[in-house]
Amino acid sequence: MTADPRRDLLRHQFDLTWALFEYHLDRLTPEDFLWEPAPLCWTVRRTPDDTWLPDWSDTEPDPVPVPTIAWLSWHIGWWWGVALDHVEGRPPRDRAGVDWPGPGKPTVDWLRALRTAWLTATDRLADPDLDATAPFPWPNDPTYTVADMLAWANAELMKNAAEIGQVRLLRGALGEQ
Repeated sequence: MTADPRRDLLRHQFDLTWALFEYHLDRLTPEDFLWEPAPLCWTVRRTPDDTWLPDWSDTEPDPVPVPTIAWLSWHIGWWWGVALDHVEGRPPRDRAGVDWPGPGKPTVDWLRALRTAWLTATDRLADPDLDATAPFPWPNDPTYTVADMLAWANAELMKNAAEIGQVRLLRGALGEQ
């Protein structure tokens, strides 16, 4: 029996995306995270109990706020953590329960730990698991498979990594560093 070729393709996509993301992770400074690139932006704000609360709306705002690196990194932790919960068969975490670690190294370490947990969990999947119905992020679509969910996670990571990189580069180009 030969291995499912989708597995190698999905892993190659992920590894390429992560390598591109590492370029920016290695260069982020704590000040990059909370820099607001526009007057209308979403960020993560410190609360009186010393935790961080992300800006959020249950309906898409118009215009859409420009996210900070802090918000984008929290967002990665949220959707990736929920995807990981599903891959590992755990109840998915609630968005409001995803704590952002704070600017700089704590968040970079958090994202790298999510990567390690993701690779561990997805490497354990058997080829038949790739064809199982995925409950996330489209729970009511019986044709959406675990392989589709892994491909979605790769695409979402690539999008968020590019957004983080763009905000970081913009801050530098504007002389904000």
